[in-house]
Amino acid sequence: MSGSTPVASLDHEGYMKQALELAKQSPPQPTNFRVGAILVDEASNRILATGYTLEMPGNTHAEQCCLLKYAASQKVEEEQVADVLPPNAVIYTTMEPCNKRSVGNVPCVERILATQKGVHGGIKTVYLGVTEPEKFVGQNVGRTRLEAAGIVCIDVPGLENEILKVATAGHVAE
Repeated sequence: MSGSTPVASLDHEGYMKQALELAKQSPPQPTNFRVGAILVDEASNRILATGYTLEMPGNTHAEQCCLLKYAASQKVEEEQVADVLPPNAVIYTTMEPCNKRSVGNVPCVERILATQKGVHGGIKTVYLGVTEPEKFVGQNVGRTRLEAAGIVCIDVPGLENEILKVATAGHVAE
C-alpha cells in the first residue's frame, strides 16, 4: 500500500486502521458498503495486496479486489491464487465477508473458501472490524461458514463506530 505506515507484526489494530483508510477510498453509494481489506503474509508481516469496494471494474468487493490483485501480481488467474498464497496468509477486512451477493459476482466467503484448496491451505485467519449489517441481503452467515470450514475469525475491536460510519456513507436514511 503506497504511502502507508509500516505496521508492527501482529498489530491487528494497525492493519485494521489501514483497511479503514482503504474503505474511505471507495465511492459512497446507496447500494454498497464501503469496505477495505488487506491480504497479509503473517509470517513475514508483508502486505500481499490491498483492496476496497468498487476499486476494480464491476461491482467488486474489497476482499475480491485483494485476491484479484494478488493473483495478477503472481501472474495467475484468480482461480489459481490458492496455489501461490504463502502458508500464513491472513486477511483483514473492515466488514465481515459477504456470504451472498445481491447482483452477480461470487460472494467473498466463497472466494476465501476457495483458497483452502491451495498447497498451503489458503487463508487461515480473517480479522474482522464489524459484522455486516442486515441491510442488503439479510442476515450474513459468512463468519459462520468460514468458521465451519476451519478458518479462524477474530474480531479487532475499537473501530466499530468509525467503520460503520464509513461503510454506510452514501446510504439513504431510513
